[in-house]
Amino acid sequence: MPTLLIADDHPLFREALRGAVARVLPDAHLCEADSVAALYELVDAEPDADLLLLDLNMPGAQGFSALVHLRGLHPQLPIVVVSAREEPAVMRRALDHGAVGFIPKSANAATLGEAIGTVLDGDRWAPPAALSAPAAAADEHDAAHRLRDLTPQQFRVLQMLGAGLLNKQIAYDLNVSEATVKAHVTAVLRKLGANNRTQAVLIAGRLALDPGAIALPPEDGE
Repeated sequence: MPTLLIADDHPLFREALRGAVARVLPDAHLCEADSVAALYELVDAEPDADLLLLDLNMPGAQGFSALVHLRGLHPQLPIVVVSAREEPAVMRRALDHGAVGFIPKSANAATLGEAIGTVLDGDRWAPPAALSAPAAAADEHDAAHRLRDLTPQQFRVLQMLGAGLLNKQIAYDLNVSEATVKAHVTAVLRKLGANNRTQAVLIAGRLALDPGAIALPPEDGE
C-alpha cells in the first residue's frame, strides 16, 4: 500500500488531489500538511513515504526553497510539484531543483492520475513545454546548494527573515529566546556565505518564483 503525502494550504485542492489519487490508487495511505512546518513533521513521521505532492507557495516558504531544502534532507523522497504557476520556465526550474514531476493545477483528473501513476512507476512527468524551457541559472543552483545545509529550524528562521520579521518576533513565533534566534541567524549567514541578513535574504531570493519582488529585512534585526 503506497503512502502519499499532500502538502497544500488550500483545503479544496487537497480534496481534489485526494480524489485523483483515490482513482489511481484506491488503497493508498494519504497524509496531508497545510504549511511547511507541518510538512517537516509529516515527512519525519512518514520516512518511507512513496511520493510527496508539493505546492510551491505555502505558509513558511516561497518559491523553490522548500523543494530544495526537502531534497537535501530527504533525498530518498520523490517530490512532484503541483502549482498554479504554469509558465514553462517555472516548471523547468522545479525539475532542475530535483522535482521528479510537475503537475499544473489546471490539469483535469485524468491528467493528474496519469502523472501520479507515471511517477510512481519510476519515470518523470511534466508538460512538454517544461522540457523546452531554459535551464535554471547557475546562481540559482549555487543558492540551492547552500540552502541544503541548513537545519529545519535554520530554514524557518531564514524564511522569517525574508518575511521581514525582527528577532523578537521570530523568537515569539518559534517560542525560543532572542539569543537562540541570534545564534540561528549567525549559523544561517555562515552556511549561506552571507555577510549580513540582507545578503542572506537575497541569496535565498534566487529561488523565489519572482526574485525581483523580494523584500529586504531590517538589517539590525532588533
